[in-house]
Amino acid sequence: MIEITCSAVLFDLDGVLIDSTPAVARVWTGWALEHGFDPAEVVKRAHGRPSLTTIREYLPAADLALENQEVERREMADLEGVVALPGARELLNSLPPARWTIVTSGTRPLAEMRIRAAALPTPEHLVTADDISRGKPDPEPYRKAATLLGFRAQDCVVVEDAPAGVMAGRAAGVPVIAVRTTARDPELAAAGASWIVDGCQSLAVIRASLDAAVRLGFKDGLPRGKG
Repeated sequence: MIEITCSAVLFDLDGVLIDSTPAVARVWTGWALEHGFDPAEVVKRAHGRPSLTTIREYLPAADLALENQEVERREMADLEGVVALPGARELLNSLPPARWTIVTSGTRPLAEMRIRAAALPTPEHLVTADDISRGKPDPEPYRKAATLLGFRAQDCVVVEDAPAGVMAGRAAGVPVIAVRTTARDPELAAAGASWIVDGCQSLAVIRASLDAAVRLGFKDGLPRGKG
């Protein structure tokens, strides 16, 4: 059992707390085919980053705002299979509201819709693509989340599934627990994950209160570079 202490836990949304992978794949596959790109490549590059970033890379001369609005419209219209991942609801409910938040690369309307669809609690300080100027893998999203909660970034812990998100957390100076829902262990380790676990069901809150640090235990965990 590995135990760590932190001021707060900063969760990514898609792939960490909810399973939206099928919906995301459907939307980006359709977009890629319409524009003549390889769907598998586009889906992989899109995961864990703001949609505008992906669109700009593939269609730099397009009306980026219009393309982004269309992708968001499709994502909000496709909620089939969007559910909470194992252990996510229990983990969030065991943490004081002031000791956790969600940091997602999606827009606020999309994030709120998916959180409701998965029947998860909505944090008071939700950080989305609408709240930052530079998305993951830039450290800005996680730095902002820590500040909103009133803590130093280095005193928090990030839970991520995508290499871009892992890199964002590490660039912010935050230890990162990576989950194996999207990427392979070597990719997560290369991105800088401090530990790798199966998912939220592998994490247990040993101690948590408004006036004391959070203590987490890993039911199964591999230190970075192991396994």
